[in-house]
Amino acid sequence: MSDLAQSTVMFEGRFAREFAEMAIPWRAEEVTDPQLLVLNEPLATELGLDPDFLRSPEGLLLLIGNAVPTEATPVAQAYAGHQFGWYAPRLGDGRALLLGEIMHVDGQRRDIHLKGSGRTPFARNGDGLAVVGPMLREYVVSESMHALGIPTTRSLAVVATGRSVQRETLLPGAVLTRVASSHLRVGSFQYARATGDIDLLRRLADYAITRHHPAAAEAENRYLALFQSVITVQASLLAQWMLVGFVHGVMNTDNMTISGETIDYGPCAFMDAFDPAAVYSSIDEGGRYAYRNQPLVAEWNLARLAESLLPLLHDDQEQAVELAVKAVGEFRRRYSAAWFAGMKAKLGLREGLDDEVTSPLVDELMALLQEGQVDYTSFFRSLGQAARGHAEPARGLVLDLAAFDAWVERWRALDPDADVMDRLNPIYIPRNHLVEEALAAATDGDLDPLKRLLEALASPFEERPGLGRYTAAAPESFGTYRTFCGT
Repeated sequence: MSDLAQSTVMFEGRFAREFAEMAIPWRAEEVTDPQLLVLNEPLATELGLDPDFLRSPEGLLLLIGNAVPTEATPVAQAYAGHQFGWYAPRLGDGRALLLGEIMHVDGQRRDIHLKGSGRTPFARNGDGLAVVGPMLREYVVSESMHALGIPTTRSLAVVATGRSVQRETLLPGAVLTRVASSHLRVGSFQYARATGDIDLLRRLADYAITRHHPAAAEAENRYLALFQSVITVQASLLAQWMLVGFVHGVMNTDNMTISGETIDYGPCAFMDAFDPAAVYSSIDEGGRYAYRNQPLVAEWNLARLAESLLPLLHDDQEQAVELAVKAVGEFRRRYSAAWFAGMKAKLGLREGLDDEVTSPLVDELMALLQEGQVDYTSFFRSLGQAARGHAEPARGLVLDLAAFDAWVERWRALDPDADVMDRLNPIYIPRNHLVEEALAAATDGDLDPLKRLLEALASPFEERPGLGRYTAAAPESFGTYRTFCGT
């Protein structure tokens, strides 16, 4: 590694050092001809990294893990998980590496993590590789979520590897460089608990408290407080997903973070037509992770975290279970409160209005949207105009005009704030047909559609001239949408 890289990049290896039981030292596969596809320059700057260096040949080698500072200790992390409800005791980073931690300008550590960097001891039957399309999907959707103000892992770069990867056809390979508050997951605690090593479980919980939920350290029962904090951030996160129409697609316990960030953008999508049963993942045949099921699945995942934490919650098993059950029971209340408050805000309704007035109004609107398969994003954005007296754009999206007119009259009587609505209801989201268009073009070597899409998504609430195509629903020829995880 050059002196420039050594002086510019400093990685900590705290997780690798403190949790050797859950971290296998490993190296990324060598790439002979890396080519930068996209670099997140603002994020690089926030991490204290020089974008010009990252664009250099040495910088690209850093971004794919082929050349890292001497103090860095890249590891494949171990974790367990329930995948579609079935428990797998040993999953882990099959095609990923944690390069280390780096300090953000906010004074908090961030993980620098690779995806698609080659087989690890956790790879099982996989090839450990990734291809351009899915890695760019994660870049696009995660950065869109960040712009929407939703807690998320972020994408620093996607680098093409120059090698072909076998999927249904041969596709160009790529590595994603991901940034996260950490990669601690529910599955991390499931793995620690399964080892039977209570000291490891306790150390992992203490690490989570220090890194993500420091207020829990002051509580009488710090581990119960940790669990309650995770419940709180996950309830808020799920409400935000639902409010923007986001469908994660693969809510396994190894894809639920302790920090409360969205992680792993595999078969994800944003709804166009409002459909509570919306499923976009090609492998979710039973609809376990459908849009409407996401809060229930989150609650189920948190119950699995509770099971893992039981030995720390209380020395007496029965009392530990009682504490866990009571805490899990809070999730539904917290989620419902967060979602309802968010929906009232999307409708421009001021705080303090009687729930007996606003709750039926919300319920009736959801029924109208479902009945008419209304474009979710366009409708809420158009309501801002309706609040200003121009209802036709929103009215033109629904089927039952009489019901809509009656609803609008009652809603307007509550004096909705159109400016608040425009600040909360995005006009630009990663519409599925546009994402697929950009990914297909990038796979063929044309990055212009990707760049234009990213520019639109960077300011999702600000309407700008010339971007009309980024607000339109998919054409009928787009058909039924299915996404794939890329493995």
